[in-house]
Amino acid sequence: MWALRRASNPLKNRGFSIGTSQAGFTNLEITVCNLDNKVGIGELPQVKANRSLFLKRFYNTAYDSPKFFLGRFSFSSQAGAKSSGEEDDDLEDGFSELETSASGEAIQNKNAEDENEDELLSEAELFGEDGDGNGELLDSETDVTQKKSPRKKERVQSSMLKAILDAPGLSVHNALDKWVEEANLTRAEVWLAMLNLRKRRMYGRALQLSEWLESTKRLDFVERDYASRLDLIAKARGLQKAENYIEKIPESFRGELMYRTLLANCVVANNVKKAEEIFNKMKDLEFPVTSFSCNQLLLLYKRFDKKKIADVLLLMEKEDVKPTLFTYKILIDTKGLSNDITGMEEIVETMKSEGLEPDINIQSILARHYISGGLKVKAEALLKEMEGGSLKENRLACRSLLPLYAALGKADEVGRVWKFCESNLRPDECMAAIEAWGKLKKIEEAEAVFDKMSKTWKKLSSRQYSALMKVYANNKMLVKGKDLVKQMADNGCRIGPLTWDALVKLYVEAGEVEKADSILQKAAQQNQKNPLFSSYMAVMDHYAKRGDIHNSEKMLHRMKQSGYVGRPRQYLVLIQAYINAKAPAYGIRERMKADNVYANRTFTGLLSQVDGFRKNSVSELLD
Repeated sequence: MWALRRASNPLKNRGFSIGTSQAGFTNLEITVCNLDNKVGIGELPQVKANRSLFLKRFYNTAYDSPKFFLGRFSFSSQAGAKSSGEEDDDLEDGFSELETSASGEAIQNKNAEDENEDELLSEAELFGEDGDGNGELLDSETDVTQKKSPRKKERVQSSMLKAILDAPGLSVHNALDKWVEEANLTRAEVWLAMLNLRKRRMYGRALQLSEWLESTKRLDFVERDYASRLDLIAKARGLQKAENYIEKIPESFRGELMYRTLLANCVVANNVKKAEEIFNKMKDLEFPVTSFSCNQLLLLYKRFDKKKIADVLLLMEKEDVKPTLFTYKILIDTKGLSNDITGMEEIVETMKSEGLEPDINIQSILARHYISGGLKVKAEALLKEMEGGSLKENRLACRSLLPLYAALGKADEVGRVWKFCESNLRPDECMAAIEAWGKLKKIEEAEAVFDKMSKTWKKLSSRQYSALMKVYANNKMLVKGKDLVKQMADNGCRIGPLTWDALVKLYVEAGEVEKADSILQKAAQQNQKNPLFSSYMAVMDHYAKRGDIHNSEKMLHRMKQSGYVGRPRQYLVLIQAYINAKAPAYGIRERMKADNVYANRTFTGLLSQVDGFRKNSVSELLD
């Protein structure tokens, strides 16, 4: 079905659990034949002629035909899997694309920009395709309020939400006790409060609300209420406590929804091992294989182990699981990240043949990869298609159009779209405009947008401040960056991982790497949420360029303490530190193996340079 240039790991002796009917391939050797960026496939014997293009362009068999057999298998975390800790927030892994035609550095930069996007995609599917929380877990009431559009819902005033936001620290329960004496508690009121708390990422307060509802028995909990509670526990307190909570849920409510919620949070936390464990447990409990669960694995393997994408697609074909728009979104982005534009376009055509049309998100992904691949004409044509005949009729496209026009260097187009948005400000478009002006090096215009935002809304979020902070970081404006952080503190804004990331990169770009290191260490010690993976890597990259082995090793150790384990890029940078220091890295292969990091050709070439036992002309003479 979907040609994936880099995802053709031989499936020899590998398989996956499928509940009571497990399947695998034996003696199967698969390779990709890359001719002019096109990937071919030899049709599997079991595939019917009229089947959908599920696996058709995925493989090219260069050896004997595969033999299909039934047996007991499960997803494995051994060969090439990268597991991380339970409370990671984001990801960045450019390893799988290092051998493609695009430069490794460029792809790593693209991955860094998309760190948060994957988390939002995973959460969007959990709560429904609109990503606003109006979906699987919370929409259990057929209330008039819930039938309105997401924008209108957000404008409805919630007195419960106000009581929660005004409550200090851990006193939400007391505030709600007082609130309920004067107000009428309804599911619609709870839904609005919970929705807005989630949008603000105030998971701790949302969890207190859920706990209060259950402990006071103000509402009769149904399965979706328990699933929502489980999701909040995972986000606020970690995966282990969320898994423990399942045992406390009445047995009649421990259904597929509960485990899919835990699975989605494993993916958000980048925990490969735990995600595979939960997926297999769902099979053992004989829950049906769903597109949701498969999409979560695809999203995870897109980040960490693209070779395993073939396994998931094969499982979907075997279980007759129809791919969704979300499935195609993941696969299109995977091909784009590998700079396989032809393969990416083939996926789009396959999607259309299945009756699905690209939405704004998919069009944005396509345009971004066209720009990265230097196909500006195609990108411009796609942006015009997204815009349609009128921005007024396609307002949702503005958020994507602003940074994409900036990436094309079209300041006039950015100005035109922003002028339209100015008449009726929306926070997401403001942040997109700040990003766009920053890309164009127009700092004053970016600051003007931020000022408008500050005057329009009384209190800005850390994410909104971080948009401007990122502009300062990318343009090495240290003084302005410091002033903005002080402004955040003065306004009582919570400083989180996104702000730390921008601040760390600000100091690194200014050449003050030790200060950046210090900020990172304090952030990790003083806060519940871990700094982003990219924050650690920004500092480690700088140390490696210096040939500073001691501090590079220190950063690797601290990343492991934060749960970022088994990521190839960590070792690529560490090896570079040894190369620049002209020092041997004894035992590096064993360390990589212990962390489930396996070398490709690029890795092997670097390892040979730091091998303390490699032979040279002098050693050969002595032998």
